Amino acid sequence: MKPRILFAGFVHETHTFLDGTTPWSNFTVTLDDEIMKKLGDGSPSDGFLQVAQDNDLEVVPTIDARCLPCETVEDQVFENFWNELEPRATKAIAEGIDAIYLVLHGGMCTQTIRDPEGELLSRIRAIPGAAELPIFGVFDLHANLSLRTFRLAQGLVSYRNNPHNDSREAAMRAAQIMVDALAEKRIPRTLGCQLPLLLPPPATGTDDDPMKALESHARELEAQHPDILVINIVAGFAFADSHDTGVSLNVIYRGNDDALAKAVLTEVADLAWSMKEKAEIDYPTAEELLSQIKPDPKGPTLLVEPSDNIGGGAPGDCTGVLRALLKHGTQNALLALADPEAVAALADAKPGDVRTLELGGKGSRLDPDPVTLEVTFVSRSDGKFTLVDRHSHLASMEGVNIDMQNSAVVRTKNLTILLNSRKTPPFDLGQYRSQGIEPKDFDFIGVKAAVGHRQGYDPISAQSYWVDTPGPCRSELTSFPWKELRRPMYPLDPNTNPDYNFS
Repeated sequence: MKPRILFAGFVHETHTFLDGTTPWSNFTVTLDDEIMKKLGDGSPSDGFLQVAQDNDLEVVPTIDARCLPCETVEDQVFENFWNELEPRATKAIAEGIDAIYLVLHGGMCTQTIRDPEGELLSRIRAIPGAAELPIFGVFDLHANLSLRTFRLAQGLVSYRNNPHNDSREAAMRAAQIMVDALAEKRIPRTLGCQLPLLLPPPATGTDDDPMKALESHARELEAQHPDILVINIVAGFAFADSHDTGVSLNVIYRGNDDALAKAVLTEVADLAWSMKEKAEIDYPTAEELLSQIKPDPKGPTLLVEPSDNIGGGAPGDCTGVLRALLKHGTQNALLALADPEAVAALADAKPGDVRTLELGGKGSRLDPDPVTLEVTFVSRSDGKFTLVDRHSHLASMEGVNIDMQNSAVVRTKNLTILLNSRKTPPFDLGQYRSQGIEPKDFDFIGVKAAVGHRQGYDPISAQSYWVDTPGPCRSELTSFPWKELRRPMYPLDPNTNPDYNFS
């Protein structure tokens, strides 16, 4: 008989320091056989489905619910998800399944459930017949996974790259481990480790240390020890106030050599701790930078704004870079703002019409008021586009078909501005090209991201600078009002000792 695999997905990265909450209506929910249509869409779900097809697995699709990063998830969201999953899973398990496969982010927090992934696994394990079922899956490099989560699953595999151009590949890796384990009737074991270490998002890029060195060393250890299947280096998501926030490690291994698993994790943890100062990043304000640099004839200069990182939950409408560009009269500059009100105000505009708009400054109390700006209307669209790069960081979130919702392009004497009704992480050049804009033609581009943009924008740019602006995703982690985070924690507590939690 074909191996029978129950599939579910639950994806959200939660910024708990943002005002407001995220309701169920913000989630894109796919049920039952509709999930099978994700095959070919470039997402982690596609990766699993491809391995299932290649290995003649019978997939039992249940529910997939996902939402772009934003505010704390309402408790009812978790219950709604469970109310859809539980009866489907109960029925499938009663009929007989061989394993469970989950697509997770790992960085979710609800109002009262700060470890939703661990809670989900606990509830699944409580379903009659599920206690001994092997659970595999894929999760984001920016997860804040609890030791409970690691204990309750046998094969959760993290992305290895940031930007996340390997999310589909990671899902396939996890699925292949599952296929091999079922064929060999040899279910792997797992060990997790938490470090007392927070990394600001700009320090989690895998093209630079410390993450570059950690991922490289993990691959060396995997090659040295054949029974070590995967070493997950999990950078964590620093804008979630939870007990489990921070860097963690996880090893998936065959056999019973628990001492080897712990030794491997300890070796990687020690390396991470020795490199913690490399994660400390300081960068100028946008105004300071613009007063020091000039256009580069070799290509655009990127003004990267981590404080308004849409991929980290920020609103995408903060005005720091916009104000700096206007103040310095910077010529031939491009940026995108999430501003549905401005788009709506242009609903009757014709090309060439001049309008005065209140731009940005509506999504975060940390940002000043909107910028009043006279603009010339250029064009509008429904905001739908297909990724130029199927390996884009954005594919890990939404697949290859993206919807910015109603959008408009406006210009001033020195700026071209793309206005979107739905905030859209700037991770793929198709965002602009779908609107008739070629980013390579500009001298300066404002980018509301931390690292995820690099897959798309680094190849076309001559220079790239992080700039400090007002916004909810600033890298100065000591500025946040921590309440639930376990302490001590570096860099919040500079004298923290390298004590590791294993489970």
